[in-house]
Amino acid sequence: MTVMTRYCVDPDRRELMATWGTGEGDLSTRITAFPAGTDTTALLRLAFTLTQQSNAAWRTYTHPASAAGSLEPNSEGWRREQEREAFSEVSEAITKPNLPEGGAMIVSYSPLVESANRIGRALVAIGNPELTQTILAESSTELAAVEKAELGDLTGRAQQAVLLSREDASPVQVAAANQMFEQDPFGPPALFSDIDPTAAAVAAAHWLLTAAEVTAEASGQDPTTVVLEADNIEALPHESPTLVLELLQAGASPHDVVTGLVRHAMHVADGLLPDPAALREQFEDLKEKLATYTDPEEDIDAEDLGLRLTPLDPKRPARDLLEDLL
Repeated sequence: MTVMTRYCVDPDRRELMATWGTGEGDLSTRITAFPAGTDTTALLRLAFTLTQQSNAAWRTYTHPASAAGSLEPNSEGWRREQEREAFSEVSEAITKPNLPEGGAMIVSYSPLVESANRIGRALVAIGNPELTQTILAESSTELAAVEKAELGDLTGRAQQAVLLSREDASPVQVAAANQMFEQDPFGPPALFSDIDPTAAAVAAAHWLLTAAEVTAEASGQDPTTVVLEADNIEALPHESPTLVLELLQAGASPHDVVTGLVRHAMHVADGLLPDPAALREQFEDLKEKLATYTDPEEDIDAEDLGLRLTPLDPKRPARDLLEDLL
């Protein structure tokens, strides 16, 4: 589920508000008050288009070009790069939006630029020059928050990035998470309020592998099975940590393991099937279960026959993985 700055109208005070999450609760700020007599429907349209713009802007953060396989023209990475570069076009689109002309209207291919055009058209409908300047400033504030998050600075409004799942991990954020683990190997609460969850999961995967190797040496178990053995002592989520350990033991880096799992779950959430070959293997396993299930002498719960397209919660994969690793 995408989380972004949401804009709303207080009908009693006739004010435009912005709200965003922090990992510890939501914050809000007053953007501006509207003149008396301003149409409420027009105000709601403005708030809705501002939320759309925030959604489009933060998607460039959660889906960076660096996480795509190629930057060749017309590739997914190229499209992401073009969308990120569109930040520079937002102000002009707000002040000079495409308007209907001759029964037609130009619509931008860029979700970000088109959302800015919609903001501009909403402002034209309201017809208040001072409001336009206020909205321009607010738009710049929101885009600046995305830029800060890209640099690993999750302060101010950029703190909402702690609620997002990102296909890549900032080295600055990974280093900050590692420092927290050095102070508290079980993960301090600040890990969920100050650190991007994908970056925090990368650091957690590294520490989990170290803990598994130490435990394996002391117990005689294989490092990849220690979480399963621990589950026999006390119930805990073992599927994704065990998978992470297996991939790490096979030689993959913590960064590649975590971002790969998070990216896979994000694609599933977007309605894509990122690994058809793996799904075919699941279907092969399911055939055997179905044969047993149809046997009247076997007692199998129908829920056990379901296929999981990802071991993570596709609505919040990065935080889900982080919680499981901890």
